[in-house]
Amino acid sequence: MTLYNVDFFFFLLKSGTTDAVIPVTSTRYSIDALNLTIVKPWRAWYQDGQVGGWTEEYAGLTFVTVRGAGHEVPLHRPKQALTLIKSFLKGSSMPTEDSQLHSTI
Repeated sequence: MTLYNVDFFFFLLKSGTTDAVIPVTSTRYSIDALNLTIVKPWRAWYQDGQVGGWTEEYAGLTFVTVRGAGHEVPLHRPKQALTLIKSFLKGSSMPTEDSQLHSTI
């Protein structure tokens, strides 16, 4: 088997908190099995001053949950899904409560 160094790739895994197809706990167990270094620990992220979900960042991978979304996150929570995609494309962390407060001032 050949292994390739993928230091330049960044991966995003997302789960809806009410996803019955692939539950959040299953995704977290799978990520834990990779033994990745945690860069930013488990924390809430925010959308319009409300908890949008939770996130944890690893070296090369970001895991994001979307509160109240099922398996098809954009269908259930389109606004939160857009925030998730924008953050990923910018290479930035999911919004914190503080960043939400400063963006409205």
